[in-house]
Amino acid sequence: MTDNWIEIACDVPEEYSEVVADFLTQLTGIGVCVDNLNVDAFSITEIQDSVRVVIKGYLPEDVDPGPQTEKLEAFIAELAHQNPAAYFNKPVLSTVATEDWSSSWKVHFKPLRVGTRLLIVPTWEDVIELPGDLVIRIDPGMAFGTGGHETTRLCLELLESVMADKSLTAVPSLLDLGTGSGILAMAANLLGAGRILALDIDPDAIVVARDNIALNNMAGRIECGTEPLESLSESFDVILANILAEELVRLAPSLTARMTLGGSLILSGILSEKEQLVFSGFSTQSLKYIRTIRAGEWVAMLYKKETE
Repeated sequence: MTDNWIEIACDVPEEYSEVVADFLTQLTGIGVCVDNLNVDAFSITEIQDSVRVVIKGYLPEDVDPGPQTEKLEAFIAELAHQNPAAYFNKPVLSTVATEDWSSSWKVHFKPLRVGTRLLIVPTWEDVIELPGDLVIRIDPGMAFGTGGHETTRLCLELLESVMADKSLTAVPSLLDLGTGSGILAMAANLLGAGRILALDIDPDAIVVARDNIALNNMAGRIECGTEPLESLSESFDVILANILAEELVRLAPSLTARMTLGGSLILSGILSEKEQLVFSGFSTQSLKYIRTIRAGEWVAMLYKKETE
């Protein structure tokens, strides 16, 4: 893993946080942190409201941040031009150690219930388990996915409903694309999936996912890797894809090709404003749109591949 990272911090008005976070995610290729907004907690009422937020993106220390910084400053300058009443601070760069970034999650990451049975617990917390709880212990490290962000929660909720669908094969196979911390793959294992393949283009995320999988005694049940979707020949009964909307649209043909007949596809990582983009992008595929669920500014969409 990279020992140090270049942190790019953007102080922006709260109402522009989502669009800046989305741009910074695409710019760096790595998930972002948002201070004082959408942090992991039992309830949103535990979090103090803020009219401004600080969005933090990260680049490896050995990468020249100049080109990305110029693009980000131009993007924020355009936002400021279009919205003269809003004030945007100039992005601030600093160097942080991996352990500092990882430890910052511990302030806000608390045990979290998702759906009807899943309980997500950080490794440093104790929790009283209730009968029927499906418990995942997790340390996100440098990977995205604690269950607290809307995109992950929406995925988990749809996954729970899909796994309860009796039309699936008795022991469905599952692909988790953009696995991050491995949380979705581990939830799938607890919910009864059989063969599970968890992929991420970030090798550091795969290291974190494998550690979390081992921590939950699931080594051997979940395979992890960095191979691209397009290189796969295997088909899956359930596919989870929690990545950027534009990337979902680009991968639409490959995602559809990797689904078994009667299989389910869960798409997340979609800002509400890009829901139509994704819907249109998948309208040409041989899939049946089932439903969309929403949380905050994010949506997740469910499709099925109808039997012939």
